[in-house]
Amino acid sequence: MATHKSALKRARQSGIRRLRNLGYKTKAKKAVKEVRNAVANNSADEARESLIQAVSIMQKTASKGVMHRNTASRKISRLARQVNKSTSS
Repeated sequence: MATHKSALKRARQSGIRRLRNLGYKTKAKKAVKEVRNAVANNSADEARESLIQAVSIMQKTASKGVMHRNTASRKISRLARQVNKSTSS
């Protein structure tokens, strides 16, 4: 455990950031899950709408530094491919 004043403050700040980041990660995971469920249920309109929301959430998460921007981009790309594949066939 931290004993110096600055280390205690750093521990407090890290804890607050960890909880905030956890919320963003959870939100992103739920958005991805929603898109995948829509694709699995073959509902094209719902899949497109949830993809738009998921893209927005993941880009915001990446811009805040919670998720690396390349990771967000990769996940968005894969989701878009799934949606496009399901809606075209």
